[in-house]
Amino acid sequence: MTMVRKKILFICGSLNQTSMMHQISQHLDNYDCYFTPYYGDGWIKYGVNKGYGKFSILNGPFRWRTEEYLRNNNLSIDYRGEGNNYDLVYTCADLIMPKNILKKKVILVQEGMTDPENLMFYLVKYLKLPRWLASTSTMGMSNRYTLFCVASEGYKDFFVKKGARREKIVVTGIPNFDNLNKYSGSNFPHKNFVLVATSDARETYKIENRKKLILNCVKIANGRQLIFKLHPNEKVDRATREINQYAPGALVYASGDINDMIAKCDVLITQFSSTVYVGMELGKEVHSSFNIDELKRLMPVQNNGTSAERIANIGAQLIEKPETTLNEIHRKYDLQTA
Repeated sequence: MTMVRKKILFICGSLNQTSMMHQISQHLDNYDCYFTPYYGDGWIKYGVNKGYGKFSILNGPFRWRTEEYLRNNNLSIDYRGEGNNYDLVYTCADLIMPKNILKKKVILVQEGMTDPENLMFYLVKYLKLPRWLASTSTMGMSNRYTLFCVASEGYKDFFVKKGARREKIVVTGIPNFDNLNKYSGSNFPHKNFVLVATSDARETYKIENRKKLILNCVKIANGRQLIFKLHPNEKVDRATREINQYAPGALVYASGDINDMIAKCDVLITQFSSTVYVGMELGKEVHSSFNIDELKRLMPVQNNGTSAERIANIGAQLIEKPETTLNEIHRKYDLQTA
């Protein structure tokens, strides 16, 4: 008699989120794993079908790059998770929780740094508006998941303060940020420069004074070579034109591995980018729009790249032993108690 293999759905998002989901799936060979770009229901689905939301992981470049990644890695795609009945779901964000996963066991996995808590965050929190209006600042606040795997004990406290339930949060470390020393080797052709990791704030309808940022970077560089690495979602022509105007002589990269660049820089300037953690781990002088002491408290656990396996093992336990309690998960898998 042929055993029916149990099925797991991975809801992806940006390339970073998608690669994290892929890494987790590689430790779940005994299951049929399927992948889908991020999706929503109702008016969100209607808007995406009409071509809206191209600045988000629902549509546009983010989704196109995710689909390309899934195809290039020969991963099984099940758009919107509609082709199978799943025993477990992993998702990269809970800003939108599609109806077809609400009654499933769901593991939410932290991607990295979240957006700052601005006015919209508080409107969403206290007026119960849709969480996606405040972007990633509302990560974890749905509590409509079985478990939430996070980067560190500092982040556990961080999400609890936002409104996530402490008993659902497990400190596992997160893929892509749990072995940052691996980026110490680099073939990037420049060295001893000041690197600026820009954001896509304007492309996602947030306020940013780019002129002020660039001039501040020039001041910090104090004559040293400036290199700007643009966010993948940025309008390259506009950003390049601004940099040339206010920081003549600076180099601009619209593509390339920023981690290789960080390894060779002396100073890293970021706004709201998780790459700041790479700079911190590699001992660089870092500047961020976030408080540096707070970032040190939040610093992702470094566990030699074993987070994906740990997160996968939690999923397998939930599938094979559905009677498992949250306390048992914490005792076995939480890095603060394991």
